[in-house]
Amino acid sequence: MKTLNAYFARETFAAVAFVLAGFLALFSFFDFVAELEDIGRGNYQFQHALAYVMLSLPNHTYELMPVVVLIGTIYALAQFASNSEFTAMRAAGLGRVKAFGALLRIGFVMAIITLGIGEIIAPPAEKWAQDIRLGAMGGQITGQFRSGIWIKDTVRDEDGRARRQRFVNVGQLDPSGKMQNVRVYEFDNDFRLVGVLSAPTGQFSGGDLWSLDDVTELDITTADVRETEAIRVQRILAEKGEWTSELTPELLSMMAISPDRMSAWNLSGYVEHLQSNQQDASRYELALWKKITYPMAVLVMMALALPFAYLHARAGSIGVKVFAGIMLGVAFHFLNGLFSHLGLLNTWPAWVSATVPSLVAFVIAMIMLGRVGGAR
Repeated sequence: MKTLNAYFARETFAAVAFVLAGFLALFSFFDFVAELEDIGRGNYQFQHALAYVMLSLPNHTYELMPVVVLIGTIYALAQFASNSEFTAMRAAGLGRVKAFGALLRIGFVMAIITLGIGEIIAPPAEKWAQDIRLGAMGGQITGQFRSGIWIKDTVRDEDGRARRQRFVNVGQLDPSGKMQNVRVYEFDNDFRLVGVLSAPTGQFSGGDLWSLDDVTELDITTADVRETEAIRVQRILAEKGEWTSELTPELLSMMAISPDRMSAWNLSGYVEHLQSNQQDASRYELALWKKITYPMAVLVMMALALPFAYLHARAGSIGVKVFAGIMLGVAFHFLNGLFSHLGLLNTWPAWVSATVPSLVAFVIAMIMLGRVGGAR
């Protein structure tokens, strides 16, 4: 049985690697064609486009793993069935439970590989790719608004209690941590404006410190003048200034990055920041739960592929089975997206939106496995 399991694993891994290579070649071609339009902008040349496409491969690999595993496993099992190898395996004692266990062992390895790519390789590679692209084009991270990136910050006392609230606007942020058109609006706990700070440029100095140039600060205070509340505004100008904040370039750049392309570690930190500043973190919580449960989707796809091994040659050729696998993969992908949007619209718990598609696919796999004719 050990020899049988090793052969099972070798053929499955080879099929998955073959399908993955085909998908990555296709996606790389499309990515490179899209980048050809930008060659010549600034200093962006052929080598930059090639590096950008190559560094995007880990993220494509992570996104494609469940579908690739499904198609590759179906292909390997269909090959076994068409060559009557699976019939011989069943005759040698490979029942449904043992076949399912063999696939699960392979699936755990695939899930660990998926987790490693998604957490260790893909996020820094994606950041490096964006840095190369932006650096060559002379571009900056600008966020989704014309005015740039907006983010909330909180000034806390030594006991961690909120003392003041800040709304920070950064017009542009380049990959090195340099900011342009910085504006900070500071409010007290009653949300009365107490100060405005602006600077055309700034640079992250490390820790919680930012260095600003040509600082203009408005200090707004209230005072009682003849039983009437008066507002006093003092304008302060300085060539250099320092601004203390828990915000970092990494945290600011997350505003311009899709949550699906962040690591679970970064998502966890950003969710904590949003929640501590009393902001809606549902979109990032959902992305975090999807990151946690995504490797498990690989195991579900393995289970979904197993029933195809019990279909005889008359039930369809290898091509038909692979096509059915592609359709199942596409259906799973759309179901995943559907539940993500429904969860955000209906404020479902993030873990529900992230896990239901995989649970539905697993139930379907068990029903299919139970209904295949002659399977024992």
